[in-house]
Amino acid sequence: MTFVVVSPPARSLRSSGACRACTRNRPRLVAGRPSRTGTTLSSLSLRMIQAKAILFDCDGVLADTERDGHRVAFNMAFREFKIDEALATWDVNLYGRLLEVGGGKERMTAHFNEVGWPDVARTREEQRELVRQLHQRKTALFMELVEKGRIPLRRGVESLVDAALARQGMQVAVCSTSNEKAVRAIVNLLGERRAARIHVYAGDAVERKKPAPDIYLLALDELRLDAATTVVVEDSAIGMRAAQAANLPCVITKSAFTRFEAFDGADAVLDRLPDDGFEALRMFDELVARRQAAAARGR
Repeated sequence: MTFVVVSPPARSLRSSGACRACTRNRPRLVAGRPSRTGTTLSSLSLRMIQAKAILFDCDGVLADTERDGHRVAFNMAFREFKIDEALATWDVNLYGRLLEVGGGKERMTAHFNEVGWPDVARTREEQRELVRQLHQRKTALFMELVEKGRIPLRRGVESLVDAALARQGMQVAVCSTSNEKAVRAIVNLLGERRAARIHVYAGDAVERKKPAPDIYLLALDELRLDAATTVVVEDSAIGMRAAQAANLPCVITKSAFTRFEAFDGADAVLDRLPDDGFEALRMFDELVARRQAAAARGR
């Protein structure tokens, strides 16, 4: 007996809670019905298709860090450097717009290019040095906020990481444009045992930041992963485009700053991860199987 996966309509899975749409939009298995190309998947091979790696973004995915973490730390650094508040006070709305630029140093540079540079940074060299020092201090302040418990992990993250690490041979990594120290501080919130098994690719590990796919391509290369069985978890349209450019399935978990963004083309769009990590893994397996079935029909 053979089966063909008949994909649901071409739209993302959406959920108001965790992943009710996962069951609503599940691909239907039709016995004995070949695809247009004559390619079929056996029920056994379909069940055997599993996700073998998860690549998490950090900010907004592992923790909702942007509004009450990075933004606050940036403003604290600006005040310590005595930068005019008219030039550098990032309220929630402004910071939401600035998030369209990937990377903290790049974000500050874009902002000052638009509103004007402080008097202490007139030349290009002085501007680069100011941004470097500000970012270094901002990172230290951010880590203090993390250590004080001001930035908790998002629901479902610990459970999904536990389920992934329990699956034999499964790789887990974090791929972020943020500073590596800041990313590791968030990863360490998962506890020493989990953090020791999670790979981190962050900061200046690649020259081009998201939406370029470079950080994901680096992880695929260094961990020797198969893109067909690797799932990305992102919270922003920029991150989604980076995953798509790397030809990776992408699950969106909307965050405080991205809840109104358009995520056309995402494989799943959730308000948050399921509380049960194994439920989330089953959803990831389904997404991987659906992609492979679609690829088989297209050959």
